[in-house]
Amino acid sequence: MTTEAAAVRIRRATAADEALLAELGTETFHDTFAAENTPEDMAQYLERAFGAGRQAEELADPAAAFLIAQVDDAPVGYARIRWGTTRAVVPGTRLLEIVRLYVRRPWIGRGVGAAMMSACVAEARQSNCDVVWLAVWERNLRALAFYEKWGFTIVGQQVFQLGADLQRDLVMMRRLDGVAGAT
Repeated sequence: MTTEAAAVRIRRATAADEALLAELGTETFHDTFAAENTPEDMAQYLERAFGAGRQAEELADPAAAFLIAQVDDAPVGYARIRWGTTRAVVPGTRLLEIVRLYVRRPWIGRGVGAAMMSACVAEARQSNCDVVWLAVWERNLRALAFYEKWGFTIVGQQVFQLGADLQRDLVMMRRLDGVAGAT
């Protein structure tokens, strides 16, 4: 672990973080995907996913939680996790989905993603989950490599709608009962 990673603090979001989560979500999603998508599709998705009131709705979901990564009290990334959701291709009985995991661009490669993934896996273990799963755009090669490093394998695919564009996400999962690899 780098010294920068050691400075990462993960905390659970509260209702007071609604605006922060909208800001983080809009910024990190735009930075990650804008270069490969049309401005119209991006604008439509960002409004639907992070527009007024959407984060409040997601924060109020009792089957979900947001984790915020901070360095020196500055927010540098976030994850949204949800218990119990599944896809037919994901085997398991006690599931945790990583719905979103994003890091602000200046902090990519500096241990923030690893700290957040550790926190997500810890949440799954504390909840006695047997599988953690997620979906990632097939063209997001950096994320695919990151998840593979953490022991996730591709088990299927699903459609993701970005504005008017239907895209293909790869469904990945990791078993928590005895899987070797990163913790």
